[in-house]
Amino acid sequence: MQFSEQWLRSLCNPALDSDALCHLLTMAGLEVEEVDAVAPPFTGVVVGQIVSFEKHPNADKLRVCRVDVGQGEPLQIVCGAPNVVEGMKAPCAMVGAKLPGFEIKPAKLRGMESFGMMCSADELGMTQDHDGLLVLPDDAPVGMNIREYLSLDDKKITIKLTPNRADCLSLAGVARELAALTGTPAEITAPRSVEVGHAQQRAVVLDAPEGCPRYLGRVITGVNAKAATPDWMKARLARCGVRSISAAVDITNYVMLELGQPLHAFDNARLQGAIHVRWPLAGEKLTLLNGQEISPAANMLLIADEARALALAGVMGGADSGVSDETTEIFLESAFFQPDAIVGRARALNFSSDASHRFERGVDFELAPQAMARATQLILDICGGSAGPITDAMVADKLPQRPAVSFRPARARKVLGFEIADEQIEASLRLLGMQVEQKGEALEVTPPSYRFDIVIEEDLIEEVARVYGYDNIQPLPPKGPANMLASTETQRPVHRLRRWLAAQDYQEVISYAFVDAAWEKDFAGNSNPVKLANPIASQMSVMRSSLLGGLVGALSANLRRRASRVRLFEVGRCFASNAAETPLDPAAQPQRVAGLAWGAVAPEQWGQAARKVDFFDVKRDVERLLGERAEFVAAKNPALHPGRSAEIKVNGIVTGFMGELHPALVQSYELGNAPVVFELDLAAALAVSVPAHADLLRHPAVLRDLAIVLKQEVSAADLLRVLRAAAIEIVRTVDVFDVYAGKGVAADHKSIALRVVLQHTERTLEETEIDNAMRALVSAAERELGGQLRA
Repeated sequence: MQFSEQWLRSLCNPALDSDALCHLLTMAGLEVEEVDAVAPPFTGVVVGQIVSFEKHPNADKLRVCRVDVGQGEPLQIVCGAPNVVEGMKAPCAMVGAKLPGFEIKPAKLRGMESFGMMCSADELGMTQDHDGLLVLPDDAPVGMNIREYLSLDDKKITIKLTPNRADCLSLAGVARELAALTGTPAEITAPRSVEVGHAQQRAVVLDAPEGCPRYLGRVITGVNAKAATPDWMKARLARCGVRSISAAVDITNYVMLELGQPLHAFDNARLQGAIHVRWPLAGEKLTLLNGQEISPAANMLLIADEARALALAGVMGGADSGVSDETTEIFLESAFFQPDAIVGRARALNFSSDASHRFERGVDFELAPQAMARATQLILDICGGSAGPITDAMVADKLPQRPAVSFRPARARKVLGFEIADEQIEASLRLLGMQVEQKGEALEVTPPSYRFDIVIEEDLIEEVARVYGYDNIQPLPPKGPANMLASTETQRPVHRLRRWLAAQDYQEVISYAFVDAAWEKDFAGNSNPVKLANPIASQMSVMRSSLLGGLVGALSANLRRRASRVRLFEVGRCFASNAAETPLDPAAQPQRVAGLAWGAVAPEQWGQAARKVDFFDVKRDVERLLGERAEFVAAKNPALHPGRSAEIKVNGIVTGFMGELHPALVQSYELGNAPVVFELDLAAALAVSVPAHADLLRHPAVLRDLAIVLKQEVSAADLLRVLRAAAIEIVRTVDVFDVYAGKGVAADHKSIALRVVLQHTERTLEETEIDNAMRALVSAAERELGGQLRA
């Protein structure tokens, strides 16, 4: 909103300069975006009157004028303006005057001396008008400084209002705010009552009270629509960014800027019967004042008479019923429209208006009578005429309510973080026009009708802070108990997990939790993902239940940039199919860690032969991450190669999976080679084993090899599990070092070779002890897995 500083100061004039005033408004939430001078700085320009003039003897387009500037003897000034008239008054720059860009000096123009310059508005830097001299009113005092006479030291202030502060979309609203902030009283003069000069009325019917619960109308007869808008009103409108149109229209705009109530003037002679506020009829059309013909949607409120639609309510009037130069009778409208009935209607028609901007944010529902009286007074003063009685149609129970809000000063002090007395709090609220009543330790605060934004206690706390002044709040160092949190050796922090993966040559990526529905089907086999109600893009329409999609997407991006080796990991949250219904359930939003390796197992180098990364390379990383607790069991996964995938168990519980990406997905996503991926529950990856103390073994170890023949379907992991469970105390380790199938072994069998390390903590082992330990291992393999010792 743009307004004149001098107009504002005529309503409330605190002892602040322009900069301090703008800073105060900004800190109170009325952000000042721009401050522009009405005219650039210049000096030596006064009101001059052309006493006489004659044609220049040596130039057809120049005139030699005698100009009275209040110094006794008129000045001789050569002027080329086309609108020079004897007796007219215009700005006169005298010798020594400094205008924007140049200085006035005595000069000769085509042989005639000139002691000054008559000025246009353009030459004073006020407008871009080149049509001629700036014509001043006949009552302009000759010799008066033009800056003082035209108030050119005024400034145009533009404030950026948040949608909740529609009460400040007027000079009166800003003045009220300024009065509350400074304690300077606001002098908003109430309009004087006008005498009712005739009984002519027009009935008003509220067919849609849910959209318009109050509508005031008044017929004013004998109006001179051709009357000129006063210069003072034109100047104020211009400095608010409003173009002067005609006296009647200018008055409605002036009252809207002054009080905040949009008004509309109809040509009463063009109306037929009663005024109806209603919803559109089927097939109805309306031509607006901007020339746009519309077919109103069903939710667009209309002002109509008995014959046709007249205006789009709260947005713009119609062309067929507007005031023209021939108008002699005006029907003046002042109404309250519910914000929900106006919001978005202008944008739907691809334009905006000052009225809709205010109504959709909320106009004071008690303001309509005051605005009607003010506009009537101005019309009678400027255009003449006689006012009829006011028709006031109202459905009281449809008007907004202002219920009292319970406010606790102690709560305010706690939220704000500084001490402020109860008396000061109460005074601040009263300065803002609120009714305050003590109820025990709380205050019952009733906001005024123009404050749509005061609903809860926090709204009032904000108001107290604004009036107190954010600049007055002293910064305090934060205080709080800093307790040392317990740390357990069985849990590694997430940041340490990230550092460990980075040390294994994985690069961390962070991808969106919003993914393509196709990713969920491809990488998680999820045909029922959590869908977003308002996705930001079509390819981000569901919530992920796996991290693989983001990793493969990042891999594709790297491959498009010719990457030859890619190793990635991500730690993030996934979303199960019940996440939308039970968002607080941790199981609905599990955290996971996933990794991907593609390309060479190591960067190209002379000391190691180049080869592609495989299942066992990544398996080694996962084993090192999870420790000895990890167990890998062959399993199928919709995203992985059916013969090169496994599920990962920790302490017998499935915590993730790993394997090569499915060949169909490799081809679909144009990856060239299959990446090896893994995904784990984050909790399992963060858990670590606590080292246990053991004495140093000082006696020699004994090595023994075993070869156990088993059926092909029995895995080496099953054999190790059984042998380690059966191992007695002196068996330190049992590890696989070879798997053989072929000559000497049955066709459906295989031979698994194991190395057993035996050692005692206190003495050298005897052969009998060693034999007993080995027999215990062989017996366990025979008993539980059907294996036999290979000869």
